[in-house]
Amino acid sequence: MTKAEKTAVIEELREKIADSPFFYVTDSSTLTVEQVTDLRRLLYQEGIEMKVVKNTLTRKALEAIGDQYEPLFDALKGPTALMFTDVANKPAKIIKDFRKTHERPLVKAAYIDSAIYIGDEELDSLAKIKSKEEVLGELIGLLQSPIKTVVGQLKSGGNTVMGLLKAMEERGE
Repeated sequence: MTKAEKTAVIEELREKIADSPFFYVTDSSTLTVEQVTDLRRLLYQEGIEMKVVKNTLTRKALEAIGDQYEPLFDALKGPTALMFTDVANKPAKIIKDFRKTHERPLVKAAYIDSAIYIGDEELDSLAKIKSKEEVLGELIGLLQSPIKTVVGQLKSGGNTVMGLLKAMEERGE
C-alpha cells in the first residue's frame, strides 16, 4: 500500500468514525470465510457496517480526531474488525446471538456516545443499553399514563367534571 493510499484510507476512516456515534472494535479471527459472510449478512440486515482495517491506520484515524479515543488504543492489537452502527446495542445483540453457535467475534472495545467499554466481558452491558426508540417508547408510555387515568376516571364518573371529582374523592385522591 502506497503512502497516498494509506492517507486516503486514514481520511476515510477518520470521517466514518467522526460521523458514527457508536462503533465496536472486534476480533473475528478464527471464523471461516463462510462464517464471516454469515456474520456480515446479519450485520448488513440491521444496518451495521463491518470493516476490517489495519490497526495502525485505525489508530492514526482516531488520533486525528482527538484524545477522547485514547483508551481504545490498547484494543488495537491483533486481528481487528470495526462495526459502525446508528443503534448502540444492535451489534452487541447480534454478536451475542451469533456466539450461541460460534466462538467469535469477541468485543475488544466499544465507543458508545463518548463512553468507552473495554473487553469482551462488557458484551452483556452493551446488549442491555436501550436504544433511542426504546427510551422514547418508555417515555411516551409514562407520559400517557396520567392522561389514561384521567380519561378512565371521566368515563367512570359519567363524563362530567363533578363525576370526576366524586370518583377521585371516593378513591381518596
